[in-house]
Amino acid sequence: MRKLILVRHAKSDWGTEFLKDIDRPLNERGYNDAYFMSKWFLKNKILPDVILSSSAIRALSTSLIFARTFDFNMANFYLKETIYESSVSNLISLIEQQNSDIKSLMLFGHNPCITKTCNQLTTDLQLDNVPTCGIVSLKFEIESWKELSNKNGKLEFHQFPKNFTNTD
Repeated sequence: MRKLILVRHAKSDWGTEFLKDIDRPLNERGYNDAYFMSKWFLKNKILPDVILSSSAIRALSTSLIFARTFDFNMANFYLKETIYESSVSNLISLIEQQNSDIKSLMLFGHNPCITKTCNQLTTDLQLDNVPTCGIVSLKFEIESWKELSNKNGKLEFHQFPKNFTNTD
C-alpha cells in the first residue's frame, strides 16, 4: 500500500506589486494555518517517509513549517522545481518516479493542479477547490508508485483550516 498526502501551500501575501509570483511569501494567516495544520497532522496522523515541495516561496515556507513541526529528517526532503506551475500529468509522473521503498509521500504544491490531481486520482471525493493549507490523503493498493493510475486512490481523509474555525 502507498499513501499520497497532497497539501496546497498556505495563504500567500499579494501585497508587493512587483514581486514575481514564484517569490510571493506567506501572509500572517498563512503562517498561522501552516503551524496549526502541521501540529494537527503531527498529533493525528502518521508522518510521511518523504516530503516533496514546490520551489515557490509560499509552498517551500509551508513545507518547511510542516517539516520543522515534524522534526523531519531533512535528508528525505526534496525541493522540486517542476511542481511549480505543473500539470496534472506532470505531477502524476513525478509521483510515479518515486522509489518503491517510499510508502508515504507528502507533496506541497499549488492550485489548480493540487485540486485537479486529487480529482484525477480518486472517485471518492470530487473537490471544487482544495483551499490554502488544505490536506488531502489518498491510499493506493499498489506495490510501487509506478502502478499509480487514474481513479484508483481511496480517500483516507481531507482536512482544511476552515474546518477548525468560523472565520473566512
